[in-house]
Amino acid sequence: MQKAVAVEIAVQDPAGVRIALDAGVDRVELCSALGIGGLTPSAGLLAAAVARARAADRSNFVHMLVRPRGGGFVYASDEVDVMIADIRGARASGAGGVVVGALDRSGAIDVDTTARLIEAADGMEFTFHRAMDAAADPLDALETLIELGVRRILTSGGAARSIDGVGMLTALAAQAAGRIQVMAGGGVRVPDLPAIAATGVDAVHLSARASVTGTVSGPGGGDDSYDVTSPDVVRDALSAVCSA
Repeated sequence: MQKAVAVEIAVQDPAGVRIALDAGVDRVELCSALGIGGLTPSAGLLAAAVARARAADRSNFVHMLVRPRGGGFVYASDEVDVMIADIRGARASGAGGVVVGALDRSGAIDVDTTARLIEAADGMEFTFHRAMDAAADPLDALETLIELGVRRILTSGGAARSIDGVGMLTALAAQAAGRIQVMAGGGVRVPDLPAIAATGVDAVHLSARASVTGTVSGPGGGDDSYDVTSPDVVRDALSAVCSA
């Protein structure tokens, strides 16, 4: 059945990549630490993910999040250097794209930094992530990103959850008019997907997480639970966008 929009799943481990491949989603955003919005994954995880995708003949499947820390999207020069190195590493490892973003202290797109990041990507697909939702003027930011040559944006429409940002998502999709892809993501749940797809966005993004409990942990080990990708949620998400 034809999907109304593309589906991207955020995953944190090789099992998540396998589940997404088996289900037939369009791509994954590979990251770590989804609990704080996601951080750059390890080189080993990236290599394992790319290997799985190549084995399935999906060379453009793995898009790597590049975010060196939590705590906002204004970066110092040494942090930008790390991001550039990570992007180059992603390209050398065979990732299909990167997911990254930077703002200046006024809440506008950091044009110089973003241009450097795009240059480092050197032809890989470039998604500007939810830094978009902290931008002072999202519609102006959209035009800036189009001028920079960004492939797509990831946004909740400025809301905590995408379903609550459908007005802005509609406005962004209309203004984009095919010049850049708009991907809705942020707190997306399966029942929200038909309404989000109806805004005119090109893609939806969700983590499809479930929690595993009862692991052995202790002082210094954090909680005795962790997140995994749920095959059932991935399957239900695909079904929802096919019927949207």
